[in-house]
Amino acid sequence: MQKQQKFYVVWQGRICGVFDNWQDCQKQVLDFQGSKYKSFTSKKEAESAFFEGYQKYYKHHSTTFNSQNNSNAKPILNSLSVDAACNMVTKEMEYQGVYTATKELIFRKGPFKGASNNIGEFLALVHGLALLQKQNKNIPIYTDSVTAMAWVRDKKHKSIVLPTAENEIIFDLLERAQLWLINNNYTTQIMKWDTPNWGEIPADFGRK
Repeated sequence: MQKQQKFYVVWQGRICGVFDNWQDCQKQVLDFQGSKYKSFTSKKEAESAFFEGYQKYYKHHSTTFNSQNNSNAKPILNSLSVDAACNMVTKEMEYQGVYTATKELIFRKGPFKGASNNIGEFLALVHGLALLQKQNKNIPIYTDSVTAMAWVRDKKHKSIVLPTAENEIIFDLLERAQLWLINNNYTTQIMKWDTPNWGEIPADFGRK
């Protein structure tokens, strides 16, 4: 009897996403502090679980997921945290990166018109990756966006925002971000910020 194929969700690992074999999944989680992953019997179920996020998935399902950590885990303070925010009144987006331990501002971009929060979080993550590589800093980067992590993994944004004359600069930035991901083999660990246990990510704009 042919062995049933499994699909593996990596919520927290070197590269996060859905993998169709254990070997690729193992590369992302083996010896990775705080890795969180689980196997599924269908790709559809795995993709749904990934976009729910491991905290939400765990609460909604009577199941367990694999982890090389526990609920008492703390964030790595020697790291970069990134986030984005959209002003619902002005319809403007901006993003920033801060040093996790002190919240010292490392970079801030915007405001930009005609962009979504997902776009901002993606651009913030790529900006952080490029900056750490340029400065040759071997520290992880935190984001609270599984969408941004997925876009980085796929090296392509999947925004439904349409290009206009107003947001032309945003689509130029998106194109540059995608090209950077394609042309660079970064080693920075991308980690999911555990908001339920740690509170808002240090790069949060405080507008909730």
